[in-house]
Amino acid sequence: MKKHILILLTCLFSGSVVFAQNAHFTTSGTIEFEKKVNMYAVIQKLITKNNESWYAPAFESYKKNNPQFKTMKSTLTFGGNKTLYAPVEDDSPPSNSWFSDMPLAQQINTAYTDFNTGLSTTNKKVFEETFLVKDTARRINWKITNETREIAGYTCRRANALVMDSIYVVAFYSDEIPVSGGPESFTGLPGMILGLALPHENVTWFATKVTDTPVPEATLKIPAKGKVTTYSGLKTTLTKAMEGWGEYGKRFFKIYLL
Repeated sequence: MKKHILILLTCLFSGSVVFAQNAHFTTSGTIEFEKKVNMYAVIQKLITKNNESWYAPAFESYKKNNPQFKTMKSTLTFGGNKTLYAPVEDDSPPSNSWFSDMPLAQQINTAYTDFNTGLSTTNKKVFEETFLVKDTARRINWKITNETREIAGYTCRRANALVMDSIYVVAFYSDEIPVSGGPESFTGLPGMILGLALPHENVTWFATKVTDTPVPEATLKIPAKGKVTTYSGLKTTLTKAMEGWGEYGKRFFKIYLL
């Protein structure tokens, strides 16, 4: 009996070793993301009794000429435990509606994160000005769940969080890419974030393709242009600039600090 148990344990151990030897982890490459914004839902939230006489007709005009979802592309390049998230230039004809100029409907960040040092540098476009935000990488208190889904060929696990005290975040990460990165400034999970949603903000980022290839460290260029500040400094600047803007300003405020 003991002999049979020993043989069984030996087989199980051997199988585990073979699996570990065959397992492949992606530590360097490029991820292509699509950012999608439900513009109809975003605009609808802006309409109140005080502005509906102007906003409602503008919204109807927007719906006649624009799709419900605005899609934008970006890339996340990673290697050496560092990531560079950057927008892909949009070559589609510009919309004639100012709704498309809202910060949520644009890609305003180019974000570099060094997980070896825990520091990040973000080139951030705020209205007509560009800031260079240098600070520690955002710390997020993630709660990992048992829910899984496949994204871009990778099995991902769901995690939830609350950032900036009020923004609910849903992320899907894969430990097959053992880098704690993700789109924009969302990091800190035990694997790369390939899917991200801010349900109440009506926006998502999902990977469409992962290219597993060596990335020369020199290609991960740290953003260098813009007025240097920290997140705390940017928050102070925005608070002063948007004083008296009311609820409208609060929406802009949140997006610029993401």
